[in-house]
Amino acid sequence: MSRTARFSARADLPDTHPLKVYLFHLISIKRSNLCVSADVHSTSALLRLAEEVGDYICVLKTHADIVDDFGERTIKGLKEISRRKKFLLFEDRKFGDIGSTVQSQYTRGPLAIATWAHLTNAHIFPGPAIITALESAAASTMESLVQNVSTEITAGTPRGSSDGEDEADFYFGTERIPNMRSERKGSVVRATTTISQTFEGAKRTPATLAKTFSAGEGDDGDRAEALEALGEPPLARGLLLLAEMSSEGNLMTGSYTKKCVEAAREHNDFVVGFIAQRSLNEEKQDNFVTMTPGVSLPPVDETKTRDRKGDGLGQQYRTPAKVVADDGCDIIIVGRGILGAKDRGKEAERYQDAAWKAYETRTGKVKS
Repeated sequence: MSRTARFSARADLPDTHPLKVYLFHLISIKRSNLCVSADVHSTSALLRLAEEVGDYICVLKTHADIVDDFGERTIKGLKEISRRKKFLLFEDRKFGDIGSTVQSQYTRGPLAIATWAHLTNAHIFPGPAIITALESAAASTMESLVQNVSTEITAGTPRGSSDGEDEADFYFGTERIPNMRSERKGSVVRATTTISQTFEGAKRTPATLAKTFSAGEGDDGDRAEALEALGEPPLARGLLLLAEMSSEGNLMTGSYTKKCVEAAREHNDFVVGFIAQRSLNEEKQDNFVTMTPGVSLPPVDETKTRDRKGDGLGQQYRTPAKVVADDGCDIIIVGRGILGAKDRGKEAERYQDAAWKAYETRTGKVKS
């Protein structure tokens, strides 16, 4: 995969995971390749942050296990805001255990990650079987959600869904299993939310609109139409492999990273990309998403665009220009640089602009 390929073009490639297709279109329309790391400790703080930065991000990364009062209110709030503001949810769980254990961690307990997070991540030091274990658990969870909806409809229970995902098509890998809801008197029937379907009444498809914005065209009115046409994410789950880290002295280098890439290629119907410090799309058919932490901008009042070197705790920082334009990464992950700002929305917008400019430099849209 060429580093100059734009997100809208990458969405059109064959056998692309449905969540990646959706994400590539979403990034193009919002012109945002920013993920905010929501490292906060209460539901109210998490939902408040999501509201403040939601318009400027494509992904919100959570650490559910550090939220003291995490529960149904947290999950419902996150899903509602993510649908309204249009971003994906990524639970940074970093699974790393035997198959049966990670399946339970993914689907059960107070976090029940598979029921609400579009993306999660894992180490492969337990072996590649961790991928198949999580994929199987994700498929079972999706089937359960679809069956619950089917049961309610079969019972003739009229309901307007409070969770749009329950009415979406189900994906196992790249295979689409249509929504089981059938039209009947008394039932609330909505259009399915697959990325391939046009919004009812819209004249242009999400793919067409995404290309418009990817080409640097389109205004705010077009963007609203495009996001409406895009709809909600497909009912699918994706996995990111931890191939590299940004902390000083980490051991995820060399042969370990190579093993991650090999495993991802073998399981690309579930693995959507990597947490890494550079693009790992080295072969022609590779189309993985690279999400990169350890990104920082200098304060607004500083004229030098130097990198912050670190936080004194092992974390090392680089600028969006270095990460995206030079090293070919797709999405920057920013935590403290935004969370510590007086106006977090404004700071998120600053990071959004910087990351997007770096992407356009890389793809040849603008000169560096």
